[in-house]
Formats: sequence, C-alpha cells, structure tokens
Amino acid sequence: MLIPRPGRTTFFCFSPPVMIATFAIEILLAVYTLWRYKMSPLVRLVVAALVALATFQLSEYFVCGGVGMDALWWSRLGYASITILPPLGLHILFVIANRKNRRLVWAAYGTAIAFGSYFLFANQAFSGHECAGNYVIFQLTAAASVLYSLYYYGWLLAAISLGLHWRRTAKPLVRRGIAGLIAGYAVFLVPTSLVVILHPDAMDGVPSVMCGFAVIFAFILVFHLLPVLRTKRRP
Repeated sequence: MLIPRPGRTTFFCFSPPVMIATFAIEILLAVYTLWRYKMSPLVRLVVAALVALATFQLSEYFVCGGVGMDALWWSRLGYASITILPPLGLHILFVIANRKNRRLVWAAYGTAIAFGSYFLFANQAFSGHECAGNYVIFQLTAAASVLYSLYYYGWLLAAISLGLHWRRTAKPLVRRGIAGLIAGYAVFLVPTSLVVILHPDAMDGVPSVMCGFAVIFAFILVFHLLPVLRTKRRP
C-alpha cells in the first residue's frame, strides 16, 4: 500500500529479497484461500486483493530493470495493481454487510479503471524514477499525484465510514467481519499517521510504513475475515 504525494511517491519498504518474500507470501495466501474455501463472491474478492498486493511487490522488485522489461513498464503495472485495492475493499465491505444497492461500488470501480488506464497507457503519467539500493522513487506528475491521493484516500475513508455506520445495527458475525476489515485498514493508516505527526520531516518515508504493513492486511483477510464469516470450507 502507499501514500501518493504531489510530485512523487517514495517507497523505502524492504530490501529486494524481502520484497520477493512478501510477494511469495501473498501469492501463497491466495492459493491457500482458493484451496481452503469454496468459491464465493467474498473469496473471489479476497483473492483479487491478495493478487493485487503481490503484483505490486513484484513490480517494485523489478522496477529497476528485470526479466527484459524496463522500469516504466513495471511502474505502470505496480500502480495499476494498487489502484484496484480501494474499490475491492469497498466491495468486500458491501458483501460482508449484505448490501444489495452497490452503485457506490461500481462508481469506485469506474474511477479505478480511469486511473488504472491512465497509469498503464498515458505517456505523461510518470516523470521519472530513481533506483537507490533498497528503495525506489516513482515520480508522478504533480497534478496526477494530487488527484490520485484524493481518489485513494477518498474510497478508503468511504469504506471505513460506512463500515462504522453499518456495524452499529449489524448481526454479531457481521460486526466482527466489519471490525476485521477496518482493523486491516488501521494497520497501515494508523502507523502512517503517527509517523507524520511525530516526525513531519520524515514525510518522504511515509509510504514505507504502509508497504511494511500490507502483508498484515493480507493475513487479516485470510485468517480473520473469512473464518469469522463462516465461509463454507472444503471438506
């Protein structure tokens, strides 16, 4: 996960071996989920989120050049993969709460398609990148970075707000499921906020905090959310 900043987005996440290890963990979690649970809308959404997280980690690993493809290609793939995460989280919330009117979800996917297409195909999407040992700096144009920040935070906050509202009148299992999803968001939003408050000069390192906690969010999805909601398991 990340926080985009006007002009650039910085990742100080892990050394390359840890990036690959994180990718492997998230892919294995996706495979485990497909093996452990019968297919359902919730299982499909969780697997999609896991694959998107893993794709980002792989893209980050190869962004300085890998398997014959240049950094720009990997940057495009990485950004497209994480762009889908906020709508997926919102969709998961609607499935947990069994809400049928999902116009807000489709609106979120529509904006994700727009941003994803921009990152994949627009020549002006990225103004550059910098490889520096254990971290990578992706440079977005200033206007794109501001709009993307509004998009990313907007849908995350929408999911949290709706979850807190619906949780008050939900059945016990649904309340626990919503609480798990919100906790998953909290594992990367709360540390990031604390870093900014305590060390404003460390703003460039903020995305590293979110990257470091993305794998915890993956574990919450697989080992809390699905079991709590009693998803039908394979014999």
